[in-house]
Amino acid sequence: MPGPLEEKSKKFAVRIVRLSQHLADEKKEHVLSRQILRSGTSIGANISEARGAQSQSDFISKFSIAYKEAFETDYWIDLLEETGYIQAKLGKSLKADLNELISILTTSLKTSKANRQPTSRL
Repeated sequence: MPGPLEEKSKKFAVRIVRLSQHLADEKKEHVLSRQILRSGTSIGANISEARGAQSQSDFISKFSIAYKEAFETDYWIDLLEETGYIQAKLGKSLKADLNELISILTTSLKTSKANRQPTSRL
């Protein structure tokens, strides 16, 4: 059963998919729409994949990728806003959702790293 972070990241991904469709269909912008689609949906995909992690290190790795993808998505939102492809109101709304995900990922990564079990050396 998905947890709150997975649900939030999936809702964000749905928003990103709709934005990408709008950019491609209405604005005829295909390069940036693909970039934000890739990074914005990758956040949730990596969070979801972490559920099946084979180890604590694998879990941390998946969350770290999601964290990095969130910052890349932030860049694309800025770029779309500054080039006029999206309005500031939409950018602000997307960034609010994104910042919530980043905050949760940051806390989860700090906790996971602090609780990491040392690997045994033979």
